Amino acid sequence: MSGMSGMGASWRHLRTDRSAVSTKVDRAVVRRVLGAARPHRRVLGWFGGVTVLDALLVVVTPLLVQRLVDDGIVARDLRVVAVVAGLMALTAVVDAVLGVLGGWLSARLGEGLIYDLRRQVFAHVQRQGLAFFTRTQTGALVSRLNNDVVGAQKAFTSVLSSAVSNTVAVVVVGITMVALSWQVTLLCLLMFPLLFGVSRWVGARLAGLTRRQMDGNADLGNMMTERFNVGGAMLLKLFGRRPEEDALFARKAEVVRDLGVRIALLTRLFAAAMMLVPAMATALVYGVGGYLVVQGELTLGTLLALATLLLRLLGPLQGLSNVRVDVMTALVSFERVFEVLDLPASVPERADAVPLPRREGTGGVRLELDHVSFAYPNAAGTTLASLETVSSPDRNGGGPVLHDVTFVAEPGQKVALVGPSGAGKTTITHLVARLYDVDAGTVRLAGHDVRSVTLDSLEDAVGYVTQDAHLFHDTIGANLRYARPSATDPEIWEALEAARVGDLVRSLPSGLDTVVGDRGYRLSGGERQRLAIARLLLKAPPLVVLDEATAHLDGGSEQAVQEALATALEGRTSLVIAHRLSTVRDADQILVVDGGRIVESGTHTELLLRDGLYARLHATQLVDDVTPTVA
Repeated sequence: MSGMSGMGASWRHLRTDRSAVSTKVDRAVVRRVLGAARPHRRVLGWFGGVTVLDALLVVVTPLLVQRLVDDGIVARDLRVVAVVAGLMALTAVVDAVLGVLGGWLSARLGEGLIYDLRRQVFAHVQRQGLAFFTRTQTGALVSRLNNDVVGAQKAFTSVLSSAVSNTVAVVVVGITMVALSWQVTLLCLLMFPLLFGVSRWVGARLAGLTRRQMDGNADLGNMMTERFNVGGAMLLKLFGRRPEEDALFARKAEVVRDLGVRIALLTRLFAAAMMLVPAMATALVYGVGGYLVVQGELTLGTLLALATLLLRLLGPLQGLSNVRVDVMTALVSFERVFEVLDLPASVPERADAVPLPRREGTGGVRLELDHVSFAYPNAAGTTLASLETVSSPDRNGGGPVLHDVTFVAEPGQKVALVGPSGAGKTTITHLVARLYDVDAGTVRLAGHDVRSVTLDSLEDAVGYVTQDAHLFHDTIGANLRYARPSATDPEIWEALEAARVGDLVRSLPSGLDTVVGDRGYRLSGGERQRLAIARLLLKAPPLVVLDEATAHLDGGSEQAVQEALATALEGRTSLVIAHRLSTVRDADQILVVDGGRIVESGTHTELLLRDGLYARLHATQLVDDVTPTVA
């Protein structure tokens, strides 16, 4: 193999979950596979029946050949020739009809299984905590949802069909051949154990290689997903790392190529054995059978029937020899799908969870953090090593991030979180929205522990605007209706006007039907922020969280966004993170966070008089603001 010094060097470039590669398929996986097919048992039953019936037809034509030769051609009976030829044509028609019906049932079964598995995996992943997505690589996850699910359904279509039909065919053809001539049949079958030996040897090696190839393809897909989105493409163009990126992609693709070559070699060796043994068996039939015909112990029709049956036997025997390879390959895909489905949610919803009471209008809600402590969860409990691709050195987790945080935001109050970067401000807001669960203490919303309420009602109660508002690659209208699908066009325009972005949308040629591009990159930062605020207004939550919503905007955009925010926060409880202290001077309460603790609290004036960390941060920002003017 060219390009690298051997396969061992190639495999070192492939980071994979070693436990997944070494795990052997057990009966529990098979039971789960059968459980996945239970909703489709009716279609599966019809599919099995059609497959068995089609397999039974395999002996009809050879037996008709025997009658055609012995009772028709040799006996010179034209009536028998005509009748038998008609029956052969009818058999062909029935076989074709059964083939079409079997294909339709196979498609219904396979596509139904794909639908079920994709829906289950998608729904399960959507319910994972934020920690899962911060560690999991998107390309690897998408590969599980697409490639592995498709690979898994083959167990119920091609593999199941092949196993059933080939087993029936081997049994029926074998009995028929023994009935025609047990001597010839026995001599032929003595050669076929070689097929099963080769199959077992190939299957044991092919399963491991297939797992590695799947992980390699997922690695490639993840790299392309990251580099082909707008953010990744922009980073590449700004830093100009094309040669390094080309080399990295080439190494990853080289791994997949070399594994593919090795898999192809094993497959070809197996195919060569599958061709050699049947060829030798065919020669044996004609040699021994021809001798018996000459001796008068067999009829010519029987010999031709045996030869035809042998050809009909070779395919099913080869298929059964290859069943282990096919089953192992399909079950590897099932293992990888079940691995995702078995990952427990890090933020589960309790069975006795109750919905938060709905609030009408723009009224706020009481928020309370009571002696809250928190450390980010480790990788082992939140994601799969095989979905991270790059080995993570922090799989045992880090140290505490928040220590005994306590404060209350009364309904309608504006509470600001300020402090140095990395102090824990964003982490506090994540706990409020229950993106993570606290390690100690309690977060309460409207008097309810957020862990005791339904996730849907909590998501409805909390609205978020971050410094990098995310928009889907869709129209403006679709992005806004994501907050409230039932919103009418007049309600959307009302929200756009309140967010100070109505004139902009009207100026666009397609208005609400304008496509914003990947992550909204066709719009400016200020425009994206105002659309995010309009989306928030449509949602109308009682609690609003603003995480540096104006951090990266120019003066004009910031002014427009601040005006929109004033409308969005009116009457609502708000938790605001800001590095620019000038934007939170009017806050009812300012909390100064440092080292995961609230070290100061009060109003802007009170904190300045206290001459603590807030006063120092304020003085530093004043100097930063004045210095450029003086210069």
